Amino acid sequence: MLIEHAGRHPVIDPGAWVAPDATVCGDVTIGPGTRVLHGARIVGEAGGTIRIGRDVIVMENAVVRAGPRHPCTVGDHCLIGPNAHVTGATVEDEVFVATGAAVFHGALLGRGSEVRVHATVHLRTRLAPGAAVPIGWVAVGDPARILPPDRHDEIWAVQRPLDFPAWVYGVDRDGPAPMREITRRLSEALGRHAADSAA
Repeated sequence: MLIEHAGRHPVIDPGAWVAPDATVCGDVTIGPGTRVLHGARIVGEAGGTIRIGRDVIVMENAVVRAGPRHPCTVGDHCLIGPNAHVTGATVEDEVFVATGAAVFHGALLGRGSEVRVHATVHLRTRLAPGAAVPIGWVAVGDPARILPPDRHDEIWAVQRPLDFPAWVYGVDRDGPAPMREITRRLSEALGRHAADSAA
């Protein structure tokens, strides 16, 4: 389903294919030969752009999102696996994001890199070209440190100064009620979808 959002509608190359039960919403451009499979969601929130190159495969139930502060670009010949999500990141050419992987705001995945099954690339993390994040592991920082999930204290030492609440939502983590402010802002922004229409 193609949906116009905030006055912007998806632009799909005639050589691309989007499954009838996939959703492409907002300021999204999809290149030739790209395939968006069943249940996938590609959503450019108001002011957020998504650019997907040629011969990209977005598999079942994957999510690609962008917001006004965090556009999203997926280069050519990439594969985004089932149930993976890529939010506000830059994915260079020939990157593999495996099943259930998570790539966060401001991350950069260098050409030919791999984010394997259930691995995570945290916000503002730069993964070198050709690098691989092993199954279930975590990449964090710039340049990326790649750590197993049981080393939480080391991950947090790098992740905390990256400041997810401020970088993503513009909210002070140490303020009086950060979750109230985050959800209030999200509610307001996401409420704009009430005016969406089929493109």
